[in-house]
Amino acid sequence: MSEQTSDRKGTLKTTERIVQGPGPGRGPMGGGMVGQKADDFGTSARRLLGMLRPARGRAVAVLLLGIGSVASVAVGPWLLGKATDLVFNGFIGGRLSAGTTKDEVVAAAEARGDEQYADFLSGLDIVPGQGVDFDAVGQVLMLTLAIYIGGQLLGWLQGWLVNDIVQDTVRRMRTDVEEKIHRLPLAYFDRQPRGELLSRATNDIDNVAQNLQQTMSQLLTSLLMVVGVLGMMFWVSPLLAVIALVSVPLAMFTTGRIMKRSQKQFISQWRQTGRLNAQIEESISGHALVTVFGRRGAVEAEFDEANEELYESSYRAQFISGLVMPMMMLIGNLNYVVIAVVGGLRVTSGAITLGEVQAFIQYTRMFTQPITQIASMANLLQSGVASAERVFELLDAEEEVPSVVEGSRDGAAAPPRPPAVHGGEVRFEHVSFSYGDEPLIEDLSLVARPGRTVAIVGPTGAGKTTLVNLIMRYYELRDGRITLDGVDITEMPRAELRGRIGMVLQDTWLFEGTIRDNIAYGRPEATEEELLAAARATYVDRFVHSLPDGYDTRVDDEGSNLSAGERQLITIARAFLAQPDLLILDEATSSVDTRTELLLQQAMAALRTDRTSFVIAHRLSTIRDADLILVMEHGRIVEQGSHDELLAAGGAFARLNAAQFAAAEA
Repeated sequence: MSEQTSDRKGTLKTTERIVQGPGPGRGPMGGGMVGQKADDFGTSARRLLGMLRPARGRAVAVLLLGIGSVASVAVGPWLLGKATDLVFNGFIGGRLSAGTTKDEVVAAAEARGDEQYADFLSGLDIVPGQGVDFDAVGQVLMLTLAIYIGGQLLGWLQGWLVNDIVQDTVRRMRTDVEEKIHRLPLAYFDRQPRGELLSRATNDIDNVAQNLQQTMSQLLTSLLMVVGVLGMMFWVSPLLAVIALVSVPLAMFTTGRIMKRSQKQFISQWRQTGRLNAQIEESISGHALVTVFGRRGAVEAEFDEANEELYESSYRAQFISGLVMPMMMLIGNLNYVVIAVVGGLRVTSGAITLGEVQAFIQYTRMFTQPITQIASMANLLQSGVASAERVFELLDAEEEVPSVVEGSRDGAAAPPRPPAVHGGEVRFEHVSFSYGDEPLIEDLSLVARPGRTVAIVGPTGAGKTTLVNLIMRYYELRDGRITLDGVDITEMPRAELRGRIGMVLQDTWLFEGTIRDNIAYGRPEATEEELLAAARATYVDRFVHSLPDGYDTRVDDEGSNLSAGERQLITIARAFLAQPDLLILDEATSSVDTRTELLLQQAMAALRTDRTSFVIAHRLSTIRDADLILVMEHGRIVEQGSHDELLAAGGAFARLNAAQFAAAEA
């Protein structure tokens, strides 16, 4: 490998050193920037509706059920108006003299000059001397009851189907988000607070579900109700229907103005919610450090600031959107007064019956109620679309470069891949990498042969972790290439590449389950004998036997019922069982005591046998036996050699070693 090495005068020269050794194998591993692009309300709403397409058949059924339910409700007031007319006409007819006709009674009123009374009687369906036909009234009421019951059943079925559609849609949205997270590059997670990401994946999706559930059925029913009731209103009295419609443009204008102002506030509300979640998650996970360093006051101040900003945005959003309901009620009540006055005048003139006025007044309330509901759902709709917009921002985030590049980086045809060789040889060929506009690795070349251990040391920010992340292809190179057994890693599927790599990190990761499940995580098909052999080889077996449930002992995702050393031994056993070609040990013993470190070193020695290993460590004592030590500064290798060679050279490694030795004695 070509490296840059310091000579005695401090100048750099290029040398090549090959780390050689035997050994094949197999194993697992995996890996992750965001170009946030906020869509407007209309675009996000249309995209959200587009997610309902797979449920088109059920949506049609919901529509038909809604039509049936609304029709049954809409015809009710008309039937009740008929019942009112039967009672009223019977009451009036019973007070007139029997043996005469309606025309004779009207003519008599006209003869007396009582034109208003004559017009009133002419508009009634009466038989003088005949009272109320209670049988007919009872039949109308029973028919109305049956229609209402049928409408409620149809409405229940509609609600059940809507719930099915919404839950299915949200399930697919959660699946899309989960799959998207696995396609995001590591840089996305570097810049995105974990609480913010969790807020999008949980809070925002839950809010979308709740709002879809409430608005989908209510909005559809309200729209159908407006159409159905409007039709009945024109059938009963076109004049009164026109008067009722005058309020619609005013209501729409008022609602539109309020929605436009509140939408920005809802988006701000959910963004502040994500920020607050991130701050709370950070405070909880770092509670011990906050306490030790006496930063409780500062953390509380940060929380108070974020909480206050969330309060302000939530207050503004709810206050502005809350104006919709009272404004709609005011417009509806004014409309109701006008219709009641005009309707009364029409009854006295005989143009319509009392039952029709009664029905129309009911229709007026039924007409304004769905409009009011639609307006009141505006804040719910905006809140849901704002949450959907944040989810869509996550789904639209820039993904990793496709797993297998079609052709080389310059677009030329990719050369044929050589036959698969599982040896674990890694080559860096003039590799350069930048994080954003900041160069981190410059013109790095090295070769590591199977079965050898390459240790990487250097100060913080030197590029040690970046180096191994490039091997995992968590980031894409700016220049140069990396090969594994002669194959450019950009020409390998990520699953294949990471399936040949095992990792043991300083921050041990365990999931909630048994110790057995955690060891077998990278190779779930392993037999019990293979699992136990891996546990014995990595000294997990020693402490597991002291646990009451042995390998069936359950651990949480933080492994709080195990010591730091026991957790790291489990991760080493996990990597051992996976049998990788290549190992990455990232500061794997920097968080344990010296005694535990020795045990871990023995376990890792067994793990490294016949495998290429890259070890990153701050404790130089852990890499004395490394075949090659690379000393990195500012993204470049400034020294390389064995432990003794580098100490004898008196360069950067010797200075690091002396500093650690002095710190240990202090």
